[in-house]
Amino acid sequence: MIKVDHLSFSFPQKELYTNISFTLEEAQHCAFIGTSGSGKSTLIDILMDPEKYLFEGKLEIDPTCKIGRVSQFSQLDETKETTVFEYIGEEFIKIQDEITSICAEMETSPDDMDSLLEKYQLALDAFDSIGGADFESNINKKLNLANLMKLKDLRVSDLSGGEFKLIQVMKEMLSSPDLMIMDEPDVFLDFENLNALKNLINSHKGILLVVTHNRYLLNHCFNKIIHLENMEIQEFDGRYMEYTFSLLQTKVELQEIAVAEQEEIERYDNIIDNLRVIATINSEASRGRALKARVRFQERLEARRIKAPFVEIKQPNISFGIKNEIEDSVVVKVNNFSVTFDELLLDNVNFEIKSTDKVAIIGPNGTGKTTLLRDIFKNKHDSIEINPDVKVAYLSQFQGEMLKDSNTILEEFIDAGFKTYDEIRSYLSNYGFEGEIVNQKIQSLSGGEKNMLQLAKVSASKANVLLLDEPTSHLDTYTQIALEKAIEDYKGAILMISHDFYSVVNGMDYVLIIDDKTIRKMSMRKFRQMIYASHFDKDYLEHEQNKKSLEMKIELALRDTNFELAKVLVEELEELIKLL
Repeated sequence: MIKVDHLSFSFPQKELYTNISFTLEEAQHCAFIGTSGSGKSTLIDILMDPEKYLFEGKLEIDPTCKIGRVSQFSQLDETKETTVFEYIGEEFIKIQDEITSICAEMETSPDDMDSLLEKYQLALDAFDSIGGADFESNINKKLNLANLMKLKDLRVSDLSGGEFKLIQVMKEMLSSPDLMIMDEPDVFLDFENLNALKNLINSHKGILLVVTHNRYLLNHCFNKIIHLENMEIQEFDGRYMEYTFSLLQTKVELQEIAVAEQEEIERYDNIIDNLRVIATINSEASRGRALKARVRFQERLEARRIKAPFVEIKQPNISFGIKNEIEDSVVVKVNNFSVTFDELLLDNVNFEIKSTDKVAIIGPNGTGKTTLLRDIFKNKHDSIEINPDVKVAYLSQFQGEMLKDSNTILEEFIDAGFKTYDEIRSYLSNYGFEGEIVNQKIQSLSGGEKNMLQLAKVSASKANVLLLDEPTSHLDTYTQIALEKAIEDYKGAILMISHDFYSVVNGMDYVLIIDDKTIRKMSMRKFRQMIYASHFDKDYLEHEQNKKSLEMKIELALRDTNFELAKVLVEELEELIKLL
């Protein structure tokens, strides 16, 4: 259906791909992964409109292939007062109205019957080609599958962002594309909507190419992985967890070979050094020839070193330091807080955060979580008290709120406490911003890069209270794991809005859950039970934790070049993955 063959493409300031090749075929549900800024969205743009881009190589798309797309940043036209049903069925309703109009013309203009019959037949054929006879039933099935039948008669303009994203997915799926492309459809979805997206993906019969970093979807929805990294692509037929296992297995094998090769190279270095000493003393031609032969052999050893671009993936070095630690005391107190827009969202909210608490706020989309976090950050609300010794840093899900698009990356950090540009450059390199990229405008960055930049700003603040609104959104899985480690090591307080199971379970002490327009405290044990009841098989998260622990033990064994232990641990990991 789709074949990319040795494709290369560059922007003036950045090379994106070098001779990449992959195929997309019938019945494949493919996850498209890779670190932030690696060019995933650009490659999708090339697939959608090849004529717009000057690339090298071949791109073969079946001329009959119909491609549907759900973009990363979708904007709703709020001037349209359509219902959810009308929005999803827009294509069908348009043709249906056309057929009705033609029938009406037949009654009033019998002299033009031949022309009208031809138009009528063309409209019927178009209606049949998109499955029009069953469109109402199919819309109802999709809404039921996503547990969103209650939205059917609501205006689209009244939906939350997460609900609108799901409605877009349904609309594209019902148009029956041969290939459906979705760019991070999971961003900002709450737990229920994420599960609904999983159900929609798994029910789809056509080819899917989905850019996602969501570990829940990656582990539950795909039978093929395309990994874009370091300007190259790797294909893997199988589940994501099997793919990551194969990478780790390869890493063990390659490092063992690399150590043996390095020992051999060092041995030849010593031989060459000795031959050079002998050659300076004894000028016989045979000594010189022996030296040259050894040097050539050493060069061949160096050249055959195994290249493994997907084994060593550079993780950012995220670290949240504190300038002034606060002893055990209340740092944030919320008393009888309320949020009202068109309707009352939150009422009589009461809680307090202590100086080392790590807390997640959990609740459906559109329930006032972001407003609460923003009001704490602004500290101008009568219901909110902030300890006078507190310094607060804020990461916003609306990236333009904390970053100025017209700034370069470097300019964004001028007032962040650094003395020189070299200090800023050195600091930003920990977050993956190296070389000339620091002179790029922020508006040119990907969503993941912008979130990474926000994390760098939060870290540079040395604040003792962090307010994080969907910090994992747009971040690749490697950065998500690095962020979890930074949260675990942080000595201050964190109040975090997140819909990511793993970040909440791996890093938080307890959750504040929105229930009946107020907030109540819930232990992590009860939260796990609640999540299990809705989303996971028994012991799934424990298996995930054990998997993570084994992977860390393998990394430590590799660091110590203990390959026998690493291989034993890899076998244990393989058995654990079977349980998942």
